[in-house]
Amino acid sequence: MNANLHPRLRQVSAAILLAALGSPAMAEEEALPEYTFMDAIKTGKNMSSFRLRYENVDQDGLQPGTYANGSPNPTANQNLKEAHAYTLRSLIGWQTAPYHNWSVAGQLINVTQLNSQFNDGTNNVLINGASNQNSGIQYAKVVDPDYTDINQLFVDWTGIKNTRVRAGRQQVNLDNVRFIGDIAFRQVMQVFDGVSVFNKTIPDTEIYAAHFSKVNQITTAAHHGALEVINGRYRISPTEFLVGYGYFSDFENLGFGNGWFGVGASNNPKGTNNQFADQSNKIIGLRLDGTHPFTPNYRAHYTAEYAKQSDYSGGDSRIDAHYYKLGGGFGIDNFNLRVDQELLSSNNGKYAFQTPFGTNHLFQGWVDKFLVTPRDGIKDSFVTATYRYGDFLFFADYHIIDADRDFYTVGSGTNRNGSRYGTEWNAAVTWNVDKNWMTKLEYGKYTEDDHYATGPNSTSNAGRIRDTEKLWLTAMYTF
Repeated sequence: MNANLHPRLRQVSAAILLAALGSPAMAEEEALPEYTFMDAIKTGKNMSSFRLRYENVDQDGLQPGTYANGSPNPTANQNLKEAHAYTLRSLIGWQTAPYHNWSVAGQLINVTQLNSQFNDGTNNVLINGASNQNSGIQYAKVVDPDYTDINQLFVDWTGIKNTRVRAGRQQVNLDNVRFIGDIAFRQVMQVFDGVSVFNKTIPDTEIYAAHFSKVNQITTAAHHGALEVINGRYRISPTEFLVGYGYFSDFENLGFGNGWFGVGASNNPKGTNNQFADQSNKIIGLRLDGTHPFTPNYRAHYTAEYAKQSDYSGGDSRIDAHYYKLGGGFGIDNFNLRVDQELLSSNNGKYAFQTPFGTNHLFQGWVDKFLVTPRDGIKDSFVTATYRYGDFLFFADYHIIDADRDFYTVGSGTNRNGSRYGTEWNAAVTWNVDKNWMTKLEYGKYTEDDHYATGPNSTSNAGRIRDTEKLWLTAMYTF
């Protein structure tokens, strides 16, 4: 102790030091109260929301000839009726705050149909001529089936610095959700069962790896297999990223056999039914994406991405295609404009690049005419504009949707004289009323161009990609 201190001050200081050393119990009593598991529950995160939606679908075309179970449809070959779907999605859930590095989350989902004037496609096949709700077969499709289940149920562990391990049923959204997404636009979401790891140890780098053994689709169908995911993202700047990824799917059946390879045994080197063709595949790619600001008011947007898809773990040998997306634009204050082109290539008409785990609703327009890529591929050239005004966000885009290679058209014999599937434009306005309430009005219109046929010498209009208009009105409350 400093000898220059006043004797009285030295005595007081010594007394404080002795009290601190000799009274640890008192010091502990005066510390903050112990954080309990109940505290972790009370300070957790709400995962609850309610979403009410009206969806209208006006689609050209005729009602199917048979029900999904093969029985006759008495109204076959009559004009398809306009769909009017009123549905309510309720998500009720909670995630605890970390307690000794552990956190638990649970979320229930209920989707209730408030009327029956639509075809919800609930025979557990997403893209297939047979995916029809028998009682609603006369209506256009709105794939929002009645449903109640566990939407998410997982445990998080954060015992290693900059790392989160998650085990259980979980939502997953990577990058722009082109390849891995939860399809949250639909009332029933896509979720995955398995284990994922998220790590930020390397500066400016995020690594996500996962093993999933089950995927629960928006049709309520569940498929078992193995999906290995690796996604590494390097932050060039706060708004610019370089991403490398690999998605290895050992799911023999995802319900897309006829959609990917064609009906019956067409183009099948084994001569077997395409419905049962092995859909296991791998996608490996690289993505450069970002927004580069020049001033607080002016910025440039850009994207350059390439991926290769091929067969994997016994997958069908026809799975061989590639993908690219190139585009860019600019932003001035609250306005943004960009032009892009996206290619999902064709393997000589036998197969085209597919994204079975992606949020495909957001691509090739919102009308959902291309949730599965036609075997002649897609080249989508589109322009997108957004404008934010206060609590309102305005959106519009326009798509010119061509094939990667010319396709057969109805009545053309063996000539491949079709090149343009059609065009589509979409518009939306979102009003964020406050931190809890959101409302949205959306509209999309697809216009058919060349009359697509699934094979040569076709005189059937069944395969045509018909004119369709859709309108959505949404109100959502998030806790």
